Amino acid sequence: MPEQTIQSTTREPILEVKHLQKSFGNHQVLKDIDFSIYPGDVTSIIGASGSGKSTLLRCINVLETPSGGEILHKGVNILDKKNNVTKYRAKVGMVFQSFNLFNNMTVLDNCTIGITQVLKQNKAYAEEVAMKYLTKVGMDPYIKAKPNQISGGQKQRVAIARALSMQPEVLLFDEPTSALDPEMVGEVLDVIRSLAEEGMTMIIVTHEMAFARDVSTHTIFMNAGVIAEAGPPKQIFTAPQNPRTQEFLSRFMNN
Repeated sequence: MPEQTIQSTTREPILEVKHLQKSFGNHQVLKDIDFSIYPGDVTSIIGASGSGKSTLLRCINVLETPSGGEILHKGVNILDKKNNVTKYRAKVGMVFQSFNLFNNMTVLDNCTIGITQVLKQNKAYAEEVAMKYLTKVGMDPYIKAKPNQISGGQKQRVAIARALSMQPEVLLFDEPTSALDPEMVGEVLDVIRSLAEEGMTMIIVTHEMAFARDVSTHTIFMNAGVIAEAGPPKQIFTAPQNPRTQEFLSRFMNN
């Protein structure tokens, strides 16, 4: 299928996904996925459960190894064996639906460990950077708390601060609100919304349709492992062309 280009100016893409495929045994989960991400893009990926959204995100971060295709970071195929995946992952942060915090560490230590262990920076610098981002997400009063002492929404805000502390070029969110109680969803979406306003490049897999419509610069609708439709959110949410997109969004559009 034609490449879904996400470009607003003549800038070079940060990420290019080309003919990406992923199979688990005989089951093909991703089929010939093509799209590009440019600086400042906020790309939401929507679709039914099982459509391949989270697998796509995990392939972009090489938590899953694609079965075929390329993922180019600034023109370099990071799936090439000679390239350093750890170095790439430091540039492409990930926020998981289940937080993935270290339960035996304080909030502050959760945010400094990547800076000291992966980026090899000293502890004083790591704490300065971590405090900057914990303050940004409103979690600076809780730096000595352990994850089991804070709420789900607070854990996710710490997870976002941890990802930001690595100062990534792109931030990936895998359904960042799906494990939260309804009253905690807003505080996490507010943080992501503020990052979008500041120009952070993000790819967000989400079931929050209003958020995807209002915050994204580009929306990708996935169905059965392919990109069924992609374009500006206004087009996708108000005048979708593909019958599957229309069907998927009909409940949302009628509300």
